[in-house]
Amino acid sequence: MKDKPIVKKIIGGKYKNRVIKLPSKETTRSSKAIVLESFFNTIQFDIVDAIFIELFSGSGSIGLEALSRGAKKIIFMEQDRDALAVLRENIKQTDAAACEVVSGDTFANIKSVSNILQKRGEKGYFYIDPPFSIREGMDDIYDKMLSLIASLPKEAVELIIIEHMSSLQIPQNIGKFQLIKSKKFGNTSLSYLKPE
Repeated sequence: MKDKPIVKKIIGGKYKNRVIKLPSKETTRSSKAIVLESFFNTIQFDIVDAIFIELFSGSGSIGLEALSRGAKKIIFMEQDRDALAVLRENIKQTDAAACEVVSGDTFANIKSVSNILQKRGEKGYFYIDPPFSIREGMDDIYDKMLSLIASLPKEAVELIIIEHMSSLQIPQNIGKFQLIKSKKFGNTSLSYLKPE
């Protein structure tokens, strides 16, 4: 018997209640509804007509939620083949013309994505939700993530949002970015950084 696909719905905006698929639990970890709700309540008016970059995007649920709520362009970054297949299917449920998928290693590709924004004089909202470090082979994921953030050109960044394990202390300063607030939801936290 085939497993029933795991699905979730877009919570708000013009694509509200559209059903999107999620990759298998082994592949990615879906953001909790309470975390999403809090995040979009925090930035709902700011992301209208904005560029939104979802790193380690998995199914793309956060980026598609941002699109539904008025962001003008979403850039998805994902490496896993299965997750990419699901992501491309999910994009078809919304406005595919407003979405761009950058496949491959996010750590390697982020430089070209941020450089393109910088050259165009555009800024983006960077949503970073790496696999939790408790996953096998992910021990150094947070060190790599901090280096990635430090490498971003501040001219290309409106805001950085990190979804992470609550046990991780995000430094007050990472490169040219400053922690402005953190919010805890049980084992998961959201931290917000702004260019200095």
